[in-house]
Amino acid sequence: MATFGEGTIRTRDDLKRFEADMTLEQRLPERSIYDAFKASAAQNPTSTAITMLMTGAADEQPRRTNYSQVLGMITQTANLFSSLAGPAPGVAYMLPSLTETYVTLWAAETAGYAVPINFLLQPDSIVELIKASEAKILVALGPHPQLGIWEKALELREQIPDLILVRVSPPGTPPEDGVIDLGTAIAEQPDDCLIFGEPRGGDDVAAYFHTGGTTGVPKLVAHTHRSQLVSAFGGAAMCGYTSDDIMTATLPLFHVAGTIVAGLSAFMAGVELVVMTPAGLRNPAIVEGFWRLVADHKVTVVGGVPTAIGAILQIPVGENDISSMRTGLTGAALLPPAVGARFKEVTGCHLHEIFGMTEASGLVSIDPLSGPGTVGSVGWQLPYTKVEILRLNDDGSLGEPCATDEIGVIAISGDHISPGYRDPKHNAGVFDDGRLNSGDLGYKDEQGCVYIAGRSKDLIIRSGHNIDPAMIENVMSTHPAVALAAAVGMPDAYAGELPVCFVELLPDADVSIEDLQKHAQSAIDERPAWPKLIHVVDAIPLTTVGKIYKPSLRCDAAKRRISDLVQGEMGLTNASVDVVAGGTRGMRVTVALPEDDQSSISDLEAALATFLFEARVVVQ
Repeated sequence: MATFGEGTIRTRDDLKRFEADMTLEQRLPERSIYDAFKASAAQNPTSTAITMLMTGAADEQPRRTNYSQVLGMITQTANLFSSLAGPAPGVAYMLPSLTETYVTLWAAETAGYAVPINFLLQPDSIVELIKASEAKILVALGPHPQLGIWEKALELREQIPDLILVRVSPPGTPPEDGVIDLGTAIAEQPDDCLIFGEPRGGDDVAAYFHTGGTTGVPKLVAHTHRSQLVSAFGGAAMCGYTSDDIMTATLPLFHVAGTIVAGLSAFMAGVELVVMTPAGLRNPAIVEGFWRLVADHKVTVVGGVPTAIGAILQIPVGENDISSMRTGLTGAALLPPAVGARFKEVTGCHLHEIFGMTEASGLVSIDPLSGPGTVGSVGWQLPYTKVEILRLNDDGSLGEPCATDEIGVIAISGDHISPGYRDPKHNAGVFDDGRLNSGDLGYKDEQGCVYIAGRSKDLIIRSGHNIDPAMIENVMSTHPAVALAAAVGMPDAYAGELPVCFVELLPDADVSIEDLQKHAQSAIDERPAWPKLIHVVDAIPLTTVGKIYKPSLRCDAAKRRISDLVQGEMGLTNASVDVVAGGTRGMRVTVALPEDDQSSISDLEAALATFLFEARVVVQ
């Protein structure tokens, strides 16, 4: 099985030693995802792999599944998929976090390939994803009082008549015509062998993950077994996972963060995952009872996106004994410094940042969980991979390496890089001879630690959800009163960014903000992409070649938000706010206070620290 070695990775020297002691091939003999689960089951047969909480109530008796049982369920489910749809079928799934979701994912990859679907998308978008991926099977959650997944699944089958529908429902749920019940069907399959022969592996496609933000044409990123294994192995090594670890599993399983670093990486190392209800930290009861659950299950690793971590930090630890915790990890969006500081204050542990990309099979770099932690950094590249900071040439191509502390484009190389998008026309400018242009800006310090400094692409990241501004702009431009629209991210203390839209109206147009909002909400598929605010401006700034100049709009949005905070919410009516593009976090905010307001400096600095930009307070 995979060999992580005796030495724990804490520093760059540890990482170099780890790579020098053994080759990647020596450390990672597994050829397939199925091999990884066979190895974990052989090493930890009776150890708990998944502890499933359905309610999080204090008196709940959780469902526990050990590593041997997980392997058996994967085997049975892979056999089912093969028997239903023949060789190498595509298996899409729309499921919340359940034991069956993990099993469906890894079984799909064993028999064919998985297509994880964000079940919050609208049916039309899901239809496009399923058609583009050529999935033959859809696994979906059965009728549920709060979640409308099953209703969407039935609608999808109407639009794709050949789609084989498999339902995940509690035992005893009445059967439906033309629908296969997962639990009943896998019980008829052998759990000790694969009836179709060898599992998929190596350079075979294991999954197609759709990128956040749909623009009408699905962008499906291919993962191979090799790319996922290299990414997950590197994640386990950098996180220092062991079979003694117990980790909170709160991330959705249609996202690479939940499936790789908090999924496959953990399973490869024998970690116990505590699945905190199907909704995770979107469940208010879990947020309220989080520290009790950490204490009850003796959790050692706490993870979540920054917004979710911020929410649980609002809940007092009280008398709950959380001394089992050794570390915390976060990713999917930049970590506000105030949240990291608060986590250390509450738990005594550092909150380590992870940088991941779907196009890098989930992971790029990690601030090692066993190390002291580097504030603001996403650490070092995964073992046996390479992260470079490169200058951007005038023609947009990647140039020479940057100097220490010089901001450039983050480029990644290694066996974890995706072979590309399912539709090759999307590859241009992203994949270049095995090197991935991340589109993110960053720099390295003298120790080689990577820092994220902003994005050369214009994605808006709301609580880890990637929103393509073009999706908003395309909709707003269809309004008969709108001449031009530009969407950008507005800083937000909770979500990191919120989408806002600037619109330039046609001459003599008369329209209200309410009408514009209604238009946006009626036509934009993803609710998180609905503009939080719409600003009507005389003219949207353009470059000399006629392109929308978004840096000035981002600064404008930030100035409006911070002015509202300082002058409105905090009552500092004589303060002035200045915002400019640049700096290590992409934006610099300066708030100038009159001498009479000096007593408010500490409160203002604390408020500004909850945002992701650089900020300073000066006295006029």
